[in-house]
Amino acid sequence: MKRIMIATILALATAMPAAAQSQSTATADFVGLDGKQAGRATLTEGKKGVLIEMEVSGMPANRWVAFHIHENSSCDHTHGFESAGGHFNPTKAEHGFLAAKGPHAGDMPNQYVDQDGKLRAQVFNGMVSLNGKNGIRGRTLMIHAESDDYRSQPVGGAGKRLACAVIR
Repeated sequence: MKRIMIATILALATAMPAAAQSQSTATADFVGLDGKQAGRATLTEGKKGVLIEMEVSGMPANRWVAFHIHENSSCDHTHGFESAGGHFNPTKAEHGFLAAKGPHAGDMPNQYVDQDGKLRAQVFNGMVSLNGKNGIRGRTLMIHAESDDYRSQPVGGAGKRLACAVIR
């Protein structure tokens, strides 16, 4: 009996790291308007959404900026990241948390940039997954110059695109 208990405990102990490794993860390297690397995001899929942890430099200091998921898989800085397309919106909802028929899957809260121009954040998006239905792998993360008003169509007054990252 004692051997069975020890064997069971050992089996559970070795299974735990395997379960932790089975979580789906992705990374995204941010590029600034100058084409140089500006930061990185790590994305971890949970049961009901994706946690995005990021650090990005070279942002406008001491201000709130909009943060969205965009639909395409390109971050061409030479054209202001227009290649990233519009916001990821698989359900065709309105833009913004305060919109009558919103939000859409690409909407996320504004993020604050510190006095050194660094944006550090952990954002959970419960409307997306990394793969499959509402999957964002291969899409882009975008940081804008202005804050999102959470209701104006189609982008909430977010302004110029400052940094872009393809989710891999």
